[in-house]
Amino acid sequence: MSEHHQPQRRPDDDAALAERFEAYRGHLRAVAHRMLGSAAEAEDAVQEAWLRLSRSDTSEVANLGGWLTTVVGRVCLDMLRSRRTRGEEPLDVWRPAPAVEPDPAQDALLADSVGAALLVVLDTLTPAERLAFVLHDLFGVPFEEVGAVLGRTAAAARQLASRGRRRVRGADAPEADLVRQREVVDAFLAAARGGDFDGLLAVLDPDVLARSDAGTTAGAVMVASGARSFAHLAAVAIPALVDGATGLVLYADGSLERVLTFTFVADRIATIDVVTDPARLAGLTVEPV
Repeated sequence: MSEHHQPQRRPDDDAALAERFEAYRGHLRAVAHRMLGSAAEAEDAVQEAWLRLSRSDTSEVANLGGWLTTVVGRVCLDMLRSRRTRGEEPLDVWRPAPAVEPDPAQDALLADSVGAALLVVLDTLTPAERLAFVLHDLFGVPFEEVGAVLGRTAAAARQLASRGRRRVRGADAPEADLVRQREVVDAFLAAARGGDFDGLLAVLDPDVLARSDAGTTAGAVMVASGARSFAHLAAVAIPALVDGATGLVLYADGSLERVLTFTFVADRIATIDVVTDPARLAGLTVEPV
């Protein structure tokens, strides 16, 4: 299906399409904001996604949210590549002519939510690495869809995200941050071992995502319920540094069997990634703490 096909729609159809788009605007803005690091640029990207949607025939699109996320990802990728091609300064210096006035408060909110240090590290990634990392690790977009945005295979998209992840987690985090993250993970581990539902909720972000080969679980209540059911695994989990970041590891017969890695928002766990694939485990650097 081409994004550039101009369908014939009635005014009522346009109004319905606009209403459906508005339902996804917040999500699309969040994706673009983390990709571009600027509220003004994010608004530009979201507006471009609307223009492409309005020019497209979406009658056969089963998942509009996924389609829009893909479009916004492609728009952001083009913007990042253009930024590099022109040698523009990143994030805090360069601004295109914005669709809305720059909003320093929104940019500060972004820095608070994902960490100012993370934004700086993200800007050192290549556009492809940044897109793969943001779409998959922060928003749970499958590698097949990430690869479609990049024009690459799912395996190539996985490698790009892995490289981005290593660079992000390898960045020097302030010691106090690592200490606080360890405290949060210790509290999570204790609550999981004891089946303490309220204790789990206390350390999970309301919109936490838990991802594994079996799928993705969203929301603190669902993730806490799942964590309680794996108390037997929590009992043998060991805190460790995984690629320089706070994590948990499990061994079986002396071999690494499972790794849990985390990201944090405001001293709560925002994502939990469970790695069991032997090839991925072999690529992780695990240090005891």
